Amino acid sequence: MTLQVSDMADRRPWVGSMRFAAVVLVTLVVAACGGRPEFGALAINDLPAEGADSRDILVVTTRDRDNRPDTFFNGERSDTINYAQATISIPPNHEPGAIEWPNQAPGNPKTDFVTRSAGYIDNADAFTRRINQRLAKLPRGDREIFVFIHGYNTRFPEGLYRFAQMVHDGDFNAVPVLFTWASRGHVQDYVYDLNSASVARDALAETLVRLSKTNAEKITILAHSMGNWLLMETARAATPEARRTLARKVQTVVLAAPDIDIDVFKAQLKRIGKPKNPYFVLVSRDDRALRLSRAIAGGKERVGAYSDDEELAELGAIVVDLTELESLDGARHSKFAQLAELSPELRESIRRSGLTSVTGMNGAANVGTGLGDVIGDTVTLPIRIVTAPFGG
Repeated sequence: MTLQVSDMADRRPWVGSMRFAAVVLVTLVVAACGGRPEFGALAINDLPAEGADSRDILVVTTRDRDNRPDTFFNGERSDTINYAQATISIPPNHEPGAIEWPNQAPGNPKTDFVTRSAGYIDNADAFTRRINQRLAKLPRGDREIFVFIHGYNTRFPEGLYRFAQMVHDGDFNAVPVLFTWASRGHVQDYVYDLNSASVARDALAETLVRLSKTNAEKITILAHSMGNWLLMETARAATPEARRTLARKVQTVVLAAPDIDIDVFKAQLKRIGKPKNPYFVLVSRDDRALRLSRAIAGGKERVGAYSDDEELAELGAIVVDLTELESLDGARHSKFAQLAELSPELRESIRRSGLTSVTGMNGAANVGTGLGDVIGDTVTLPIRIVTAPFGG
């Protein structure tokens, strides 16, 4: 693929933005061309591997089923909500924050992420029974569901393996539920993906209400990139009854690298109102994918790369600035996945700063104050956390 950008000076104001978008697009396309999994990536591997860790993921999706072997779902939209389960093995040599993709399916469990089992779940009721069975195995007080909503340009196995990586790195005991919408997993399909996220709003609303009616005691939601637009639009359109149902169980919402126009985000928050517990918003001003999104969207800043942490904090968010965190991916768009390993230290940092927990915050440091300045020598992290006073 060859894409030429003229070096001749051009005084038309939009040319600079388009030239930048073209350069970033080429960079992302080149970065994405190296063996990204598409079909046949979920071949079952039952070879033993001492020290490997398996994680059982439940799946809710608006993707269409794919009849090709070891594929399960593609990037096209389904008329119905589909359900599935998969067990993913993480190798003993795993680097936190990374995904060790096999060069060829089914991979080597000693060195690669591999699929141990996978299959469809018949319907919503069967899915709910699976959830409650998993919750029953957890002690009272720890019966939690962890929901992950992936972002733009994400194929089904990528979302699945990314979630398994985070659950493993953070050693989360909650029941993991992947909500995966119909992203085609191609950089050039930005508009298709955005429309797919729009189509998925009702399905996400139905899923979150269903999860809130299970035997879970609490629910944590993590959304990434365009998945945040899907989540916030779903919340904005929720009925009063649905909001009351969700408020009883949803305790923590993390918005990682939100690909949302800042003005749209403000309008969404105005409609939703300040949440009982503040959102965590993970931002990074060197996020190249969000720079491209900003160029496509007429130069409007994206929330995930917003330059004013203090304003986001005033809107009711706890801002976790990851700009100084060294990224494992060239696009610098997946830093959130590296925080899973830091989860215990991050929670401890917030607790030491005077907040009772990450899910029940009654006060915080003043706007513009980094937690590192507040806690001193407690825990050193390459991140900055900005909070505002938050009434309960």
